[in-house]
Amino acid sequence: MRGRIFWPLSLAGIVGIAVGLAASPPACAQGFAALVSPPRFELAARPGKILRSVVEVSNRSTAPARYLVHTADWTFSPDFSVSFHDELQPGSCRPWVAIERPEVVVPGGATLRYRFEVNVPADAPAGECRFALMIEGAEPSIARSNGLDMPVTGRIGVIVYLTVGDGTPDLEVFGPKIATLNGQQIPALRVHNSGSAHGRMSGFLTGTDAKGISYDFTPSDFPILPHEEREVFLTPSTATDDHPTLTFPVTVKGTLEWGRQRTELNQRFE
Repeated sequence: MRGRIFWPLSLAGIVGIAVGLAASPPACAQGFAALVSPPRFELAARPGKILRSVVEVSNRSTAPARYLVHTADWTFSPDFSVSFHDELQPGSCRPWVAIERPEVVVPGGATLRYRFEVNVPADAPAGECRFALMIEGAEPSIARSNGLDMPVTGRIGVIVYLTVGDGTPDLEVFGPKIATLNGQQIPALRVHNSGSAHGRMSGFLTGTDAKGISYDFTPSDFPILPHEEREVFLTPSTATDDHPTLTFPVTVKGTLEWGRQRTELNQRFE
């Protein structure tokens, strides 16, 4: 199931690349020069309503590029990797989704405004519709490996979160624990989401380590999907060092926030 099709494509949908375009990195270094903006959508709609939106697809090469567009389901693994699935997964909302057309050509140095819509059924329960909009190179690129030319297909997945009705996250903080991230030991919290929509942690945290050095701590903002538990890393920094080495035990305190909710944290990690 790759999404229903709607609206004929018009040349008015193609514009020059804008300065300062917020875009995701290329999925393939050779031949695939697509950039997309925004890299993800966080939307909301009531049951029985149609939501329409636009993703911009930019071709940073000088030659025209042909892209295939379709929807996919996706899963978020414990190791923070994302897997895309063409087959409909249990509970998929992709049958609600319509895309502009399955194939587009973008001139060199141009940007295409590509439209999609989600038709939320009137009886849809409060919760969250999640899917990916996939943009793939129609022609394989060539990558050289060990002296051999290998065909590689570049693609970008734009994640769409659509909150339906009164869907909301309900996060509960557990912990503490010490995690290893990029070779460094840092504080972390286990967070469980018992709600019906994804949540992300943010907040203003400070703390000190065993040497009495003061730090700011930034919570990782990975999505915590409904009925899942995930680690939230508390990354330290100082005014002069973005990657300091902590000496445990470490005490962290401040306010954690998600959506309109907040909770106070005063925790020792050892």
